[in-house]
Amino acid sequence: MLALVTNLSPETIRMATPEKNGYRTPKVDVRCVVFNDRDEILMVKERVDSHWSLPGGWCDVGYTPREVAEKEAFEEAGIRVRATRVLAIFDKKCHDHPEDLYYSYKIFMECEAGNYEISTGMETLDVDFFPQDGYPELSTPRNTAEQIDRMFDFHYGRITWPVVD
Repeated sequence: MLALVTNLSPETIRMATPEKNGYRTPKVDVRCVVFNDRDEILMVKERVDSHWSLPGGWCDVGYTPREVAEKEAFEEAGIRVRATRVLAIFDKKCHDHPEDLYYSYKIFMECEAGNYEISTGMETLDVDFFPQDGYPELSTPRNTAEQIDRMFDFHYGRITWPVVD
């Protein structure tokens, strides 16, 4: 089934997805949504593809989604935040992401910053805040312009309830 969905060879999928225990389930990715006082959103330039995304990453066993958001913001953008609420849970298949070996859900969490001092981390090349009309080239495996636009909708109060695919 994965070969049909991803257009990857069955052998590539077999090597990348050995399953020994239990039923295959989606991976979970958490993205941090941080706005500054100029209504700009925090983004990091990913070392892996030199494109921009909201700070975030795969959930680690033993960490809550809130803890993952806070940890990833610090590791990737050097900023201390407090995750306050879930804004969206997106199913990767419902958005314009490139094909991937992993089926995943993306949790976007609103985070409040203690201050706006930012710095790069081991996985990032740059960190900055961007206005809605000025996104840099996005790392689409991680987030899309449509998803980031929804985060601005929350920021401006146009959406108040979490969005769930």
